[in-house]
Amino acid sequence: MLADVWREEYWLPAGVTWEDMDRLAPSERPYPRDLLAALPLALGFVLLRYIFERFCAPPMGRCLGVRNRLRAPAAPSPKLESFYAQQGTRPTQSDVHRLMSLCGKNQRQIESWFRLRRHQDKPCQTKKFAEAAWRFFFYAVAFAGGLACLIDTPWFWDRRECWRQYPIQPMQRRHYWYYMLELAFYCSLLLRISVDIKRKDFKEQVIHHLATVFLLSFSYCANYIRIGTLVMLLHDSADILLESAKMFNYGSGWKKVCDVLFVLFTAVFFGSRLVIFPSKIIHTTLVLSMEAFQPFFGYYFFNILLMVLQGLHVFWAVLILRMVPKFWTGKLEKDERSDEDSELEEDKDVQGGKYSQTGNEVTPNYKLPPLSNSCVLNNLTHRRASIVDRMRKAQ
Repeated sequence: MLADVWREEYWLPAGVTWEDMDRLAPSERPYPRDLLAALPLALGFVLLRYIFERFCAPPMGRCLGVRNRLRAPAAPSPKLESFYAQQGTRPTQSDVHRLMSLCGKNQRQIESWFRLRRHQDKPCQTKKFAEAAWRFFFYAVAFAGGLACLIDTPWFWDRRECWRQYPIQPMQRRHYWYYMLELAFYCSLLLRISVDIKRKDFKEQVIHHLATVFLLSFSYCANYIRIGTLVMLLHDSADILLESAKMFNYGSGWKKVCDVLFVLFTAVFFGSRLVIFPSKIIHTTLVLSMEAFQPFFGYYFFNILLMVLQGLHVFWAVLILRMVPKFWTGKLEKDERSDEDSELEEDKDVQGGKYSQTGNEVTPNYKLPPLSNSCVLNNLTHRRASIVDRMRKAQ
């Protein structure tokens, strides 16, 4: 079974064998076993991220004025807390009626308690800032290091160099480490996917990380390293601006800086991922590569993964386009990819709208309508006006 996986026709063009790859020096040839080095590096990234978020991100957040919002805690209720932890955060109508008989509360009190409890579990601003700061730090270092590794390579300037003498192309050690660090970073994101902040595009993020890990792993084993380094560098360029815009957005008094970064991010994102990526990268792998070899299994598999990434680029471009009108009109309050549990209606209800909590009771907090909107007062006003008109006509 394992021998079938490494059949030459899956990984190499027609007429090329694994023995031909032995012409490269051991230090210049990518071996599949090299990918195992990404696992301890991924654990190292998890540890480094913990240290960064614990000791480096808080002082950075204080400098930018990041503050956590005050949240009203839900009243202690062991039965409701047990249901919340074991069965779900959003009870159905039948669950609400069952909890009413268990806790001795009415329907409105049960629903309000769950609103408060969900609001209590939302990620705080400092946690959001720490996550954005960590990603900004990595993407900035990765982009600078990747640019330094590629600026003097021939395939950085001429895309046909990506396929010259493919697949017998020597691998430099700096490109090996560039690959391993990028692969380890995305593996670390998958390891922490369950504890990171969940946003509306959570499923798309998981697909993106998995596609990236498969893309990096396969391209390394098949010696697609030259085109792979260009893909990584192109993606890191926009991610730097995205995470920096988030950092200033979570702070206070940085609206203009955040707006400028958002404009730059939008321009770089659309230029790099909707223009350069399909017209240069995908065109290189689909068309220019056929000048060096005939299509084989690896050719199709590699391009399918690139197409998956391009589909995600289009999805996120739609989200950005939905934000642009709000940005120009000054009504952009939050990211379209905001937290999955961040519900504006709940925030209004909890922070001063329909409900207020005192002790163990949740009571409605209705606001009286202004007298000018009263139907009785309006009728009296209209009747008085009609009497005055009649008197004027009589005179």
